[in-house]
Amino acid sequence: MAQPYVLVLYYSRGGATAAMAQQVARGVELVSGVSARLRTVPPVSTTCEQIEEDIPDHGPLYCELDDLRDCSALVMGSPTRFGNMAAPLKYFLDQSSSLWLSGAMIDKPAAVFTSTSSLHGGQESTLLSMMLPLLHHGMLIAGLPYSETGLMTTASGGTPYGASHWGGHDNNRDLDDTEARLCRALGNRVAGLIPEVSQ
Repeated sequence: MAQPYVLVLYYSRGGATAAMAQQVARGVELVSGVSARLRTVPPVSTTCEQIEEDIPDHGPLYCELDDLRDCSALVMGSPTRFGNMAAPLKYFLDQSSSLWLSGAMIDKPAAVFTSTSSLHGGQESTLLSMMLPLLHHGMLIAGLPYSETGLMTTASGGTPYGASHWGGHDNNRDLDDTEARLCRALGNRVAGLIPEVSQ
């Protein structure tokens, strides 16, 4: 039997969400017997068509529906776009109806993370918007419990709905220690919820 993996699926334009995804993956791999599979999605044009080649020049591969179907759990990340997930991630999810029809994602653990330019730029609404299609797929949503002390001390990102990051108005603010720790905690929590791991 293949080793279970957590799909860490994200879209990143400026690099902050990608940095968060790396930290989530580190948290996943702290759980024995589980690996993290980093995948991204290509940008879309104004007519909502995929505009990139099938293999990116650098970084993780583009996600295939098979990556999503075969994962044991999912952690999904997006920058905030007007309080919502970015269009490329939504475009990818909109193509997953075959998985919905087959019930392939039912009862798999899932979580979400986001990055915003402004401190109150819609982090929580973006996280909630990403949860909606996962709930329709029948996934089990995990947030960050307040036993993660960083939720009470953060001066930037971090919510009970999922990990978050404040990038600053010019998006050049790196993840701080608390944000990175909460990303790792989210990945670690989801990996630990995989049934064959948690038994």
